[in-house]
Amino acid sequence: MSGHSKWASIKHKKAIVDAKRGQAFTKVIREITVAAKTGGGDPNTNPRLRTAIQAAKDANMPSDNIDRAVKKGTGELEGVTYEEVAYEGYGPQGTAILVACLTDNKNRAASEIRSLFNKGGGTMAGAGSVAWIFEKKGFIVVLKSAISEDALMEIVLGAGAEDMTSTDTAYEITTGSHDLWAVREALEKAKIKMESATLTMIPKNLVAVSVDSGRSVLKLIEALEEHDDVQNVYANADIPEEVIKELA
Repeated sequence: MSGHSKWASIKHKKAIVDAKRGQAFTKVIREITVAAKTGGGDPNTNPRLRTAIQAAKDANMPSDNIDRAVKKGTGELEGVTYEEVAYEGYGPQGTAILVACLTDNKNRAASEIRSLFNKGGGTMAGAGSVAWIFEKKGFIVVLKSAISEDALMEIVLGAGAEDMTSTDTAYEITTGSHDLWAVREALEKAKIKMESATLTMIPKNLVAVSVDSGRSVLKLIEALEEHDDVQNVYANADIPEEVIKELA
């Protein structure tokens, strides 16, 4: 798992950059609305909603915005009806790309996502083409300045984490999708600050790409992420360190 979590690490670094953009709130609000619609408006019994609300709080979203999004999902307030859909395709050097969307018009979204793939040097593929490459996992980032490695490992493994790796500045913890909250709560109880704690899709295998292809993959992902209907984009590209450093 250690090597495969590299993409989750890249996603985290991209999120820091993307947080400066105005789209962050829109995507979180849609996720809250759909989570409330599919699993009910009580975060205590709806883990997906609880995760979405926490993401909103982490982004400093006002509580009124969160409440309205929940009520739109439960039908207490009028709102647009969104459907979940995933589009799959290939990027430069045959990298697998999975695009998670929430849209009010699947036909329009499919056409526009296909166009973005084509413009970015990729191709959209049929359902099931690449989805099998990815697994839903929890991913938590803790800065090294917060705690020692041994102490952190004891806490997270005791709470059910699957793996923990170390970068220059942070520890990266991988959990099963259903264990994210247990590990998060263990860290909160120990008063350990987390940089992020999210559900993500981690590839089972990575495809090594060249520096130029790495830049092209990230450019395609960025174009897809800028689409209003796109919530998340996942890839199995093993991006060279030189390109990852450019994200900063």
